[in-house]
Amino acid sequence: MPDSSLKTLTDAHCHLAALPTKENGCLLSNRMKNGIVARTVARRLGLPMDDAEQANRIYRARLSAALEDSTRVARAVILAMDGVYGADGRLDESHTDFLISNDYVLSLADENKRFLAGVSINPNRRDALDELHRCAARGAALVKLLPNAQVFNPADEKHRPFWRELAKLKLPLLSHIGFEFSLIGQDQSVGNPERLIPALEEGATVIAAHGCSRGLVLGEPHFQTMLDMVRKYPRFYIDSSALTLPNRFGMLLKLRGVAELRPRIIFGTDYPLPVWAFPALAAGPGAYMRARKAANPFDRQFLVQQALGLEPATDFAALKG
Repeated sequence: MPDSSLKTLTDAHCHLAALPTKENGCLLSNRMKNGIVARTVARRLGLPMDDAEQANRIYRARLSAALEDSTRVARAVILAMDGVYGADGRLDESHTDFLISNDYVLSLADENKRFLAGVSINPNRRDALDELHRCAARGAALVKLLPNAQVFNPADEKHRPFWRELAKLKLPLLSHIGFEFSLIGQDQSVGNPERLIPALEEGATVIAAHGCSRGLVLGEPHFQTMLDMVRKYPRFYIDSSALTLPNRFGMLLKLRGVAELRPRIIFGTDYPLPVWAFPALAAGPGAYMRARKAANPFDRQFLVQQALGLEPATDFAALKG
């Protein structure tokens, strides 16, 4: 059994994958269902794509078991995913690849103490503020957005009331940074961390996902922008999700050299995406082998970060409130 005294961390970036059923309010386009990401995850986790109820049960059980078995991570924020909204503020299903409903995430968080609800509310939706208040009253832990796929610009002035309300409710905003490959990326430029400045100006706590990595292997153009934002905005954080992947690990190594960033790094994995051990080679073969031997993805992520001097100094739990 894991030593409970070490299980103190929260994974702030953990995806809740689900196939649509009559009850869960989720959507999945055929393009997404038959795509390489969905098929790879299904094969790796043993999910029957032709049986939604069973696949969803298996996914939830595997995630819960991985958290139970982790020696370091006690809970995870499971993320909803809102869709694309048209000019009338209504859901545009024809341009929505993937939707995980807020009610599904909230209900699972009510049922399982290892789960916290990360709701998703596209500020373009006509009832965005009402939905924000509804989810906050239900105990939401944060609001997750992916502007590239949800087709909105976080820097648009019309969204300031939404950011202002987030600040009043003390709900952190977790927003994707960089290019988006799994879903249709309508406008990759909205993955620039500078687009989140209006939310910070309105007093919201902002977590920029993936360490502000662009996600294209070579070059990290957002690194200096991230440093400038950390220095200017005390409520600006980054998470470590997906930073062991081959297309993002360069940013992980860059973060290693800046001590002032450590208190602003929030632990995350991007589960169910794999956690790679090879970045720990920068700390030597022993560190790499320790990380590689960790079968649990949450523990492997911790060990890689620890080897690079990026052991989490601030837990997500300290941000809300």
